[in-house]
Order: sequence, then structure tokens, then C-alpha cells
Amino acid sequence: MIILGLDPGFARLGYGVIEKRKRSLEHIAHGVIETSPVQTHMARLLHIEKMLMRILKQYQPEIVAVEELFMYKNVKTVMKVGEARGVIMLTLGKQKKEAREFTPLQVKQALTGYGRADKGQIQQMAQSILHMSQIPDSDDAADALAVAICCAHTFRK
Repeated sequence: MIILGLDPGFARLGYGVIEKRKRSLEHIAHGVIETSPVQTHMARLLHIEKMLMRILKQYQPEIVAVEELFMYKNVKTVMKVGEARGVIMLTLGKQKKEAREFTPLQVKQALTGYGRADKGQIQQMAQSILHMSQIPDSDDAADALAVAICCAHTFRK
């Protein structure tokens, strides 16, 4: 089963693609969708949709795991991330993709057993669990891989 994990963001949206086999998880791809601050707000949201469609078409995931928002101190930031997340959920709905949502706490506990794990611990565990030769180069992509791993650990099929 192919699982796409997403770490929502407006400027940078992380994605990670894994395959769940009977007793193992395999890394397929990871990366970041970036939007340009020189673009209009609407153009940036449309870019997220376009790139997400490209990823869905390329990897054909059976399920998509999306990290839920946590509270930001900056209200403008949380609004923009919320809008990006809305674009993500709408795109998944239009493509009839099953979406599962996980809190940052659930993701951290699934990977490390500890709900207050830091970014470095998440990156190291993603690398270890997926038998990757090196740590994912982006926090956003590592978080997305972590969301996919969390989904794989909680999904029975």
C-alpha cells in the first residue's frame, strides 16, 4: 500500500511517500512544495493544488495522511497554513483519496514513543525506520515522512 504523508504549510509544504508491505516500510520519495512570496496569495494556493495533483498522479497513493494544525503564536501564519490545508483537503476530496489526520503529538509518539520529541529525533527515526542512507534534508519532508509512518503504524489492511 502506498501512503502519502503531508506536512501542511503555505510557504513550504512537506510530502513523503512510503510503501507499507506486510512487516516493513519502504521509502519511495520525499520533498517540499514551495511557493514564492512574490506571487499573489491566490497564485500560491493554486500552485499548492497543482503540485499536489502532480504528486497524486505520479505516486497514486491509496491513502493520504495529513498532519493537523497546532496553534501558532502568529495568527496570520495559522490562517495561511489553514488555507493551504483547506486546499489540500479539497484536492484530496475531489480526487476521492482517503485522508487520515494525525496530531503532531500522535506522530511524535508513533515514531519515538515520546510526545515532545524534537525535529532531530523525528528525522533520525524516519531515517532509521525507512532504512534511508541519510537523514531527510528538510524538516518539512521529514515531518511528512513521519506522518506517513504514523499512518502506516495505525492503519490495518
